[in-house]
Amino acid sequence: MSSNNITIREIQPEDNAQLESVIKACFPEFGLPLVGTAYEDFETPRMYESYQSEREVYFVVDKDGEVLGGGGIKQLKDFEGNICELQKMYFSPKVRGLGLGKQMIQRCLNAAKDLGYSTCYLESASQLKAAIHIYEQTGFDHLDGPLGNTGHYSCGVWMTKSL
Repeated sequence: MSSNNITIREIQPEDNAQLESVIKACFPEFGLPLVGTAYEDFETPRMYESYQSEREVYFVVDKDGEVLGGGGIKQLKDFEGNICELQKMYFSPKVRGLGLGKQMIQRCLNAAKDLGYSTCYLESASQLKAAIHIYEQTGFDHLDGPLGNTGHYSCGVWMTKSL
């Protein structure tokens, strides 16, 4: 998937630092809490290492060698069932509005199907209106409460989609 020197590819070890800064920069920009969110996750500074087990994958947006976003799939933590979670999907303002959110979601959902999951779950924050709109357009339905145990107690939007 490529347009204007932008590629969506699997994460590499050398992507960690750039990706961490993209993820963390989104929190103050959107007025999101730093506690109870991906901002303070153990995984955020070590994203490559955090997506190396079976049935998980993380993709980055690469523009001319600069990592400007990403999104991944992983088994939903502490949940019995064949459900994955769409995780840590964040983009730099440099690449927003180019349709990469929809491309990333599709890439992640296709990977989730290939990995054998039957349902995809996600958590978001009500401030992320554009992201929630894209999730709704992609066929995600709202839930009344969270599934599993992500540790993201500051997220107030929960959605699922059958694969």
